[in-house]
Amino acid sequence: MNTNFFAHETAIIDKDCGIGINTKIWHFSHIMSHCTIGENCNIGQNVVVSPQVTLGNNVKVQNNVSIYTGVVCENDVFLGPSMVFTNILNPRSAIVRKSEYVETIVKKGASIGANATIVCGITIGSYALIGAGSVVTKNIKPYALIVGNPGKQIGWVSEYGHTLHFDEHNKATCPESNHTYVLDTEKQEIIQLSE
Repeated sequence: MNTNFFAHETAIIDKDCGIGINTKIWHFSHIMSHCTIGENCNIGQNVVVSPQVTLGNNVKVQNNVSIYTGVVCENDVFLGPSMVFTNILNPRSAIVRKSEYVETIVKKGASIGANATIVCGITIGSYALIGAGSVVTKNIKPYALIVGNPGKQIGWVSEYGHTLHFDEHNKATCPESNHTYVLDTEKQEIIQLSE
C-alpha cells in the first residue's frame, strides 16, 4: 500500500485499500478494505469510507460523514459536515440485503451541504450544489442549485458555486471566474461557453 499520505494515529486503515499521494486522513476515521481514495483528498474527523467506495482526486470529506458501499464520487467533490448517503432503498434490520446495494454517483465538482441526505440510486450532476439540510431523492442536473425537503431546484450555479443570473439572451457570467454560461430553456440544461 502507498504510504505517501498522512493518517492521524487514531485513524484505522484496513488492508487492501488504495489511498493516493498527499491525501490526509484525520482523527477517528475508518478507511475500509477494497475502497479507493484518490490523490490530494482530505478525509475529516470521524469519517467512514466503506468497501468498494471510490473517491476521485481532491475530494473533501468533512467531519462525521459515512460513505457507504455503492457510492462513487468523482474528482473535486465536496461532502459537507454530517451529510448522509444511503445504499438500500428498503432497509430492514432483520433482513440482510448486502447484495442489493444501489449505486449513487456524485459527478465532478459537485458539492453537498451539511446535513443533506442523499437517497441511493441517483446521479448528482457535475458542479451541482446541494443546500444544507436538503433531502435528494432524484437525479440532479449539472450546475443545478437544490434546496429543501424534498430537494427542489431553485436555480443554477457556476463551476465556482455562484448563483447564475441569466439575461434576456439566456446568458450569465460567473462573477468570480468570468466564465459565460448559456441556459438551453428547451432542455433545461446549462452549457458553459468559455473557460
